[in-house]
Amino acid sequence: MNEEAGEAEAVRVWFHLIRLETRMRIAVADRLRRLGLSVPQCDVLTTLTEKEGISQQTLAERLYVTKGNISGLIDRLVAAGLVERRPIAADKRQHAIYLTPAGRAAAEKAIACQRSFVAETIGRLPPSKLASLDQLLVEARDLVRARAAG
Repeated sequence: MNEEAGEAEAVRVWFHLIRLETRMRIAVADRLRRLGLSVPQCDVLTTLTEKEGISQQTLAERLYVTKGNISGLIDRLVAAGLVERRPIAADKRQHAIYLTPAGRAAAEKAIACQRSFVAETIGRLPPSKLASLDQLLVEARDLVRARAAG
């Protein structure tokens, strides 16, 4: 394959990947909406199932969003009774974020929703193809990371 054909193939694969990601994001967002959650709200709740008591700053960093975005998200989740802010003893200006029982239940439903989607879609691929896809995605991720690092 000549260089021009290789570039065209890479662009074709890129568009397939972007379209697939968009379709998956829309499908999952629709399912989460039926649970009364947005994707960003789900991200906060599921992240807190992994580690509660983290600051809004740490949560923003883990989710790759700004402090302003996380503050608004947390405000809405507090108002919905899904999370609570607790003062951090060492720094009264910061708050640790914890799930409420309702928040934990919502997170568990959201996780089940996502797992169901995966099982119904890429989970139906044969294990060998799934392993190959995973390997290719990791290789592509590493290329993007290397490019971003300069």
